Amino acid sequence: MSTDLYKQIFENNRKWVESKLSQDEAFFERLAKEQTPEFLYIGCSDSRVPANVIMGVEPGDVFVHRNVANLVVNTDINAQSVIQYAVEHLHVKHVVVCGHYGCGGIMAAMQPADLGLMNGWLREVRDVYRQHHEALDVLNDEARYRRLVELNVQEQCINIIKTACVQRHWLKHSYPTVHGWVYDLRNGLLKDLELNFAGIMKRIQEIYRLEA
Repeated sequence: MSTDLYKQIFENNRKWVESKLSQDEAFFERLAKEQTPEFLYIGCSDSRVPANVIMGVEPGDVFVHRNVANLVVNTDINAQSVIQYAVEHLHVKHVVVCGHYGCGGIMAAMQPADLGLMNGWLREVRDVYRQHHEALDVLNDEARYRRLVELNVQEQCINIIKTACVQRHWLKHSYPTVHGWVYDLRNGLLKDLELNFAGIMKRIQEIYRLEA
């Protein structure tokens, strides 16, 4: 990043503050008191997919966690802590996993290459490929890649539903609902994968049910 661009960021910030205050003098005062987001958004770290921007929502409306390839790994204490905090303390009504077409992490996982430190992380994506390889292998390269993006989102949603805090809150409060989305870089649109959350929850509880 050039020095000029670095300085410009702070100028942009000041202009943004001025714009917000011109619309609502109490905006930051109110925002500083608390956050009551309806959504937990788990997305990719890709710089082209900023959660608030593509959702068209304001600061305070969405709690965000991002990592390479939007993964929800059982042993990742970072992601698991975010989910538990969002569900048990913020009482979010919706948990979203949002992948995107054009994801470098998904593309890298499809290649037979040693990626060093990334091997363990992207093995999660390769495991998704392994589970669905028969359906994926009959597709051409582009279709296979796009479908793996979708299937990866689906599997990460299932990983969220497996968590104890989500199961407990769903049984007690009938929320949060878990959703799978895909963002298309080529047109800027979000696609709802329309997962059968209730059906998945029922199947998951048959095996992963955790007694209170």
